[in-house]
Amino acid sequence: MKIIRFLLILTVITAVIIMLFNKNNQYKPNSEEAAVLAVFEQMQQAMIDKDMETLDAIIKDDTKFKHMSGKVQTKAEYFAEIENGTLNYYKYKINDLNITVSGNSANLTAATTLTAKVYGISGSWTLNTNAYFEKINGKWIYCNKN
Repeated sequence: MKIIRFLLILTVITAVIIMLFNKNNQYKPNSEEAAVLAVFEQMQQAMIDKDMETLDAIIKDDTKFKHMSGKVQTKAEYFAEIENGTLNYYKYKINDLNITVSGNSANLTAATTLTAKVYGISGSWTLNTNAYFEKINGKWIYCNKN
């Protein structure tokens, strides 16, 4: 059961990994890429702060969060676990950042180290991040891949 929880945790973290532009990284985003990164950083900070209003504003309503175990959560279910303390995010650091923008879609990838306590397990994990965004009404929104 602990292994399943651990795998579940890693998947949740991967889906919504906390990212921060690493100043040592050689990657220099253009203005659209920088806007995508800024929204993702805002989302990650809101997860740390448990700022559900901000999260709601920058995550598309139909977004699903899929865990490594196969468990799928709706936005509301995921938010509930942040609010009730099941998921606690403390800090993050990104490495190997890459953002690709194509029209109104964007993909952010990185190797991210996350410090968190999720499902009762505390630790720091370096995870592969693959996050998607859609530009709606001129604003980048976190979403599932189209």
